[in-house]
Amino acid sequence: MSTASLTLSAVTPTANVDGVLSSLAEARIPVLDRGFLYGDSVYEVFRTYDGVPLFWREHFDRLENSARLIHMPLSQSRDELMGEIRRTVAAALEGLDKPTDVYVRWHVSRGVGPVDLFPDPQLRTSYMIMVKAVPTWNPLHYTTGLRVAVTGVRRNSVESLSPNIKSGNYLNNILAVADASKREADDCLMLNAAGHVTEASNSNVFFVLDGQVVTPDDESGNLRGITGAALRQFGQQQGWPITERKITQEDLLRVTEAFVTSATREVMPLAALRLEVGAWRDLPAGGGELTRKIAAAYKDHVAQYVAENQDARLW
Repeated sequence: MSTASLTLSAVTPTANVDGVLSSLAEARIPVLDRGFLYGDSVYEVFRTYDGVPLFWREHFDRLENSARLIHMPLSQSRDELMGEIRRTVAAALEGLDKPTDVYVRWHVSRGVGPVDLFPDPQLRTSYMIMVKAVPTWNPLHYTTGLRVAVTGVRRNSVESLSPNIKSGNYLNNILAVADASKREADDCLMLNAAGHVTEASNSNVFFVLDGQVVTPDDESGNLRGITGAALRQFGQQQGWPITERKITQEDLLRVTEAFVTSATREVMPLAALRLEVGAWRDLPAGGGELTRKIAAAYKDHVAQYVAENQDARLW
């Protein structure tokens, strides 16, 4: 069989660093890149469904807002970055007998400059795009659910660092999820200094309290998740409005269902909760009735979005 006739069955993990395509393993960034040195960067992640990048406009809106919040003018336009994303996806899918859906992550760094905390205002931002197969979560995380523990690591104060800066600096979250692992949990729940729930390590969290769906409010210090925003948008129409409020550990004692949301997890139920001090509290395996209803409604919402946005397909 000739090499030309060979076809691949899996996505080739591919990187694009300032327009230079390579395998993900061979990608290189300059050692003086501020994203590498200081986490001075912003990023976003989306996945595709039938080739359509889900909520891609909202992800770009958030990236641009993150850049504004750290006073980082973007050297690349949205159209330029989207064009490079398309080029990277094409490279990752090259040779496949049938295109498949992908995970796309793109970072924009303040750029390459001197080792100095104060950024040179003349720097040109750099970008890195990563395309690989969509992550496969443990099926038990859906059929049973996650075990989530309140961590002793507190969320950064909103006065110190806006939670709506989706940056390359994740040390706060890394320490929190490491602490949760020591507590025999799959993920963490982070509290703010006042003791209110903010979010999980990299996803928004929702609870069912007294038959109502609640989630931490903006003042608590959680990132405005795009998947969560979609739930809030159509939840009212579906008959389960979502209330944003402050949530305490005492509230967690009364929770009857809970789930987390993110671009790659979609709607993932929690099977057990553990407070900072105390025993585990079991929740319905695979999510309670309301959680399952919300997960199904989200899938329907995604299908409708894909049908209405075929012009955005990446392949």
